[in-house]
Amino acid sequence: MSSLGFQVLYHLLNRRKTIVAERVFLPEPREESLLLEGGRGLGSLESRSPLSRFDLVAFSLPFENDYPGVLKILEAGRIPLLAGERDESDPFVLGGGITTFLNPEPLSPFFDFFLLGEAEPILDRFLEVFREVLHSGGSRREILRILARRVPSLYVPSLYRVTYNEDGTLRSREPVEPGIPERIPVVRSHPLQAPVSTSAILTPDTPFGDRVLVELGRGCGRSCRFCAAGYVYRPPRTHPESRLRRAVDTALEKSRRLGLLSAAVSDTPGIERLTARILEKGGTFSVSSVRADSLTPVLLDHLKASGQKTLAFAPEAGSERLRRVINKHLSEEEILRAVRLAAGRGGFGLRLYLMIGLPTETREDLEAIRDLVKAIKHHVVKESSTRGRIGKIHLSVNCFVPKAFTPFQWFPMEQVETLKEKQKWLKKVLLREGGVTVHFDVPRWAYVQALLSMGDRRVGSILRKVHEAGGDWRKALRYSDINPDFFVYRPKGLEELLPWDFIDHGIRREHLRKEYELALEARESETCRVGECRRCGVCPR
Repeated sequence: MSSLGFQVLYHLLNRRKTIVAERVFLPEPREESLLLEGGRGLGSLESRSPLSRFDLVAFSLPFENDYPGVLKILEAGRIPLLAGERDESDPFVLGGGITTFLNPEPLSPFFDFFLLGEAEPILDRFLEVFREVLHSGGSRREILRILARRVPSLYVPSLYRVTYNEDGTLRSREPVEPGIPERIPVVRSHPLQAPVSTSAILTPDTPFGDRVLVELGRGCGRSCRFCAAGYVYRPPRTHPESRLRRAVDTALEKSRRLGLLSAAVSDTPGIERLTARILEKGGTFSVSSVRADSLTPVLLDHLKASGQKTLAFAPEAGSERLRRVINKHLSEEEILRAVRLAAGRGGFGLRLYLMIGLPTETREDLEAIRDLVKAIKHHVVKESSTRGRIGKIHLSVNCFVPKAFTPFQWFPMEQVETLKEKQKWLKKVLLREGGVTVHFDVPRWAYVQALLSMGDRRVGSILRKVHEAGGDWRKALRYSDINPDFFVYRPKGLEELLPWDFIDHGIRREHLRKEYELALEARESETCRVGECRRCGVCPR
């Protein structure tokens, strides 16, 4: 309910006098059972209207693991699961959100179409055409054809034919009719011309329900090779400082607590002046994480005055070598400087985000995580010694999952059993340190995420089986005709046709390949110089 992207879309739709957008959420399991047993379909939050009576049902999908929920909602709303089974009486089903413009193919059997990219620059055009053709008397198929031809960035999966090689890789992908584009361009606000996005509704008892979220910028120029957001939101963009000041002032009229959002909050130009303004006006703010190398004493003081108790950094890897592989541009000395700074101010616990299973990772890299944590703890204890109170250190260790449109898209995910062994070893050595807590994600769920991130439209049949098995992934995978390991554990060929290659983000494939090769050599490349370089192909000439 608190998702800022979801709220922005809700606001953009409802500002139009000719459209009413209502929200629908997946109910709790018991409530869902009662709905189905009672013969009632899922209804909207605002008017309780049945989902099946709307003209358009749109999903915003920020995470792959949300996909099974789509099928649950469609079934509970009495909408046929498969797009090919819907007729003129059914609503159209639209998908959007970052996962869909990374790789929508696993979802393609269930969606009539996707809008690929950022909503702000394309929503008006889509609504204009959709309203025009919806009641034109044309068949469902004809409406889809018109939308595909007239709305840039709109992708209709059923209008494409896909063939495969004997080894299971993709052979070809082409439109089934003339006039349907072979490649779909992704739209983006360039630069950010729309008003600053902020929460439209505060919903108590939900995450961030007590604060207004404010989007400072979109994208990140640090060029980490594993990070999808750092590539598909290129070029990185921030709002002008004057516009951010106005947005903050308006947000403070709704709530005294703000949540500042950006891929790298501490990289935002003028961030210290902005946070000072929030405090001067009697407000407080929080951030999810900061870059260790752009944390300043002033920003730290503002965070402390706002009551933030935990500072989150993301070293990602323990060794300097592996941080060069992922292009992190962050040295151990910069990490330790930030740790000393935070511990010296007092009152902060530390949360560190790390990954295991990264490409080229060795035993020495794993041992370097242990050594880095030891060094961090040493500096925390030393800086805290005069106060007699030591801040806690919490580690969040996640499994690497390859993502489309990154230089790591060709790498496989590491075997689940190997990841479990690494987790076991790390847990053993890190807990000896005392004062350090560790959270590991579940490798089996990382496997599922990789399957949904890397799969083609054949993976849709697995999603269907998961739904029919009541969410039992183990059972669905056991009886699947499709081998999921093919998508998760297989290194992709550099010349191979990939399921998402029809999407045009403006990023040159040669650039991703060059970054892939630099990663194998453990060499860093430059960070983004927006408008000054042409390496990746996104910035206009």
